[in-house]
Amino acid sequence: MSSSPIKAIFFDAVGTLFDVKGSVGEVYLTYAKKYGVPATEQTKNALNVAFKQTMKEMPLPIFSVNRPEKLKQCERLWWFDVVHAVFYRVGMFEGFDDFFDEVFEAFGQSTHWEIFPETREVLTQLKQRGFELGVISNFDTRFFQVFRALGLNAFFDSVTISSLAGAAKPAKKIFTHALDQHMLIPQEALHVGDHVIEDYEGARQAGLHAVLIDRLSDRPSIKQTLSSLAQLPLYDLLCP
Repeated sequence: MSSSPIKAIFFDAVGTLFDVKGSVGEVYLTYAKKYGVPATEQTKNALNVAFKQTMKEMPLPIFSVNRPEKLKQCERLWWFDVVHAVFYRVGMFEGFDDFFDEVFEAFGQSTHWEIFPETREVLTQLKQRGFELGVISNFDTRFFQVFRALGLNAFFDSVTISSLAGAAKPAKKIFTHALDQHMLIPQEALHVGDHVIEDYEGARQAGLHAVLIDRLSDRPSIKQTLSSLAQLPLYDLLCP
């Protein structure tokens, strides 16, 4: 059992534990090319740029419904607006509704997701040291089937997603919701994620300790930055 003051470690999901294979634009093209969308490098790049811009402009995925079927409908409509906005920027095409049905279903499977190479080993080490592990993600309810398909569910004691928590990162409410599942105060938890605002600043504003994962920059602007999850078990706060 660890003697660290940290009792639970929460992780962001996409970009931290696992990520899209290739890119979102690449996956979109996989399904859109049969509808006449040109499968070129230029189109793929344009889709990736449009996706990033659209996600910045979309409202947070928070829905005021409780019934599971209504919640799933709201999630689907939210993503329909996202994908429609992406192709509105790049070029709309006939058969879009059928395309969306296919790509929405595809992202609910493990096919287009891949776990980072170090993820399983790091989670195994942390569990063996006695830490409680949880997920805090702005993913929708498809998360559970993806998580199971990737074989990650066995490592975690809790999962908190925005559409069920009624709040999305960086809001304090979603972090509080996760803490309540472990019956902990903020100072007893560490949150690990790859987004400066949603993960690092959101967690710190909620009173949790925070670590940023930045796999691309060799000159991070935040002191509590790791270049890989592989460095997490040796992080100072976890090794008193």
